[in-house]
Formats: sequence, C-alpha cells, structure tokens
Amino acid sequence: MVIAATRPTQWSAIALGAPFWLVAGFAVLAGPTFVSLAQQTWSREFGAYGPIIIAAGAWLVWRQIPELRRLAAPGAAWVTWLMLAIAFPLYVFGRAYDFLTLETAGVYGVGVAMLYSKVGARAMMATWFPLLYLAFVIPPPNSVLADLTAPLKQFVSYVATSSLAHVGVPVAREGVTIFVAQYELLVEDACSGMNSIVGLIAVSLLYIYLMRGSSLLYSLVLVAFAIPIAVVANIVRIMVLILLTYFFGNEVAQGFLHFTAGMLLFATALLLVFALDSALFRTFARLRDPRTA
Repeated sequence: MVIAATRPTQWSAIALGAPFWLVAGFAVLAGPTFVSLAQQTWSREFGAYGPIIIAAGAWLVWRQIPELRRLAAPGAAWVTWLMLAIAFPLYVFGRAYDFLTLETAGVYGVGVAMLYSKVGARAMMATWFPLLYLAFVIPPPNSVLADLTAPLKQFVSYVATSSLAHVGVPVAREGVTIFVAQYELLVEDACSGMNSIVGLIAVSLLYIYLMRGSSLLYSLVLVAFAIPIAVVANIVRIMVLILLTYFFGNEVAQGFLHFTAGMLLFATALLLVFALDSALFRTFARLRDPRTA
C-alpha cells in the first residue's frame, strides 16, 4: 500500500530531526558523563560492554524511526516536566558528588523525557525494547557490585579448585586466593562472573529481539538460563588458568592466554545461549500449537 500524502507533519518531522539547540543541549549534558564512563567504567573489564550497548541501542532506535514517525504525537507537557524534575536532579547530584550511577541515570532520564515530549507515550511503548536496552549503559553502584561480586568469587573459586583437586591437581584455596604448586593466584572481580553475566544478558537480549521479537516472557526465560551459563563459563575459565599456571608457569597464564581464554569461553557461552534459544523456541512453538511437534 502506497501512502499518497508525502508531506511530513510538523510533529513527525520533529520526531525524526530534533532542533539543533535541543540536540546540542543534550550533547553538552551527556558529553562529560560519557567521558567519566570511559575513564571509570568502560576502561575496566566489567564495563567494557558499555560502548557496544550504546552503539547497538542507537542502531535499534534508528531501525524504529519509521514506526516512531507513524505513531508520533506530542507528549503531555506535565509528564515531560515531571520526568525532567526527577532526572535532572539525579544528574546534578551524581555529577556533583561523583556518583556515576545517578549521573548516568539522570542523563538517560533526560533523554527519555526529551523523546517522550516529541513522540508521545504510544510511540515509545511501541519501541520499548531499544529504550530499555539502552538502560544497560547505567553502571551499577560500586557497593551493590561488591556485594554481588564477593559471594560469586567465593563460589567460582570453590568449584574450580574442588573440581581440579578431585583429578589430582595440587591446588588449594583460602578465600579467593588459590595456591597451585609454587604459585599463588588471586581471583579478581573480573573473574567472579558478573561481567560475563551482564555482557551475556545484554547480547542475548539483543539476539532475542532481532530473531524472536519483543516477547517479554520469552526474554525472561532465556535470560534465566543465560545466568548459570555465564557462571559455569567463568568457573571453566578459572580452571583453565589454574592448569595453564601449573603446567606452563604464571607468565604464560597471565599473559596473552589470560585474555584469550576469557574471550573463547564467552564466545562458547554465547553459542550455548543460541543453541538453548533454538531448543526453547521449538518447545514454545509446540506448546502453542501441538501440530508443529
């Protein structure tokens, strides 16, 4: 079907091309936050996925531009001001006291408020996934991250050392310190599994959205399986590093192979998620329509 009227309305044009002053204002607001994220979060292994989230999220929003144009209508002014009244103080407080979580959340909230003011609630609900996906760029508070990371480090260290000890490897553990032969290894935060969990969830959600659509229930089910996959992958990673240290020495284990092992195991975990998705999708299809069995 061809739409005869090609003249853009005022609001559809604004929804696709915001005024320069608005874009510039948001860039001035978000620029320092991106610099802080790059210095404090994206440069660490845990937050290395941040730029990928932004790039993928921006691409997803760009893909939804036709839908935004079709549904665009100005949002209620009072809702916009309410959102800004919450988001902007978060940004100011986070910026003033170097609380990056609140600062980033404030920038995200301001961006959502600006988008709502131009396209309205209906268009935003129709494109909810890209907006929710971009929220992954907000780093968790350090205190929360520490509380989650500490027990994970203990768990993966215990499972890795216990498994290797059962097959005769001379390995012992004290807390998160691992002793193998004459070497002493420390399980750092990056090896706890939290970075793998967040990264795997982010990639999995993007994959689900592109391949299966925006089913919230299906996304939650697959994410529930992705978390233990990420933890197991990190346990295997620690076991591999222990074995590399035992047979080839600390320099080999902590050199290029340390990074390579992490990347290979993350890729393997991702392939497992894809395989699980294929099995789950067929199962869901049979439950909806037994004739497909």
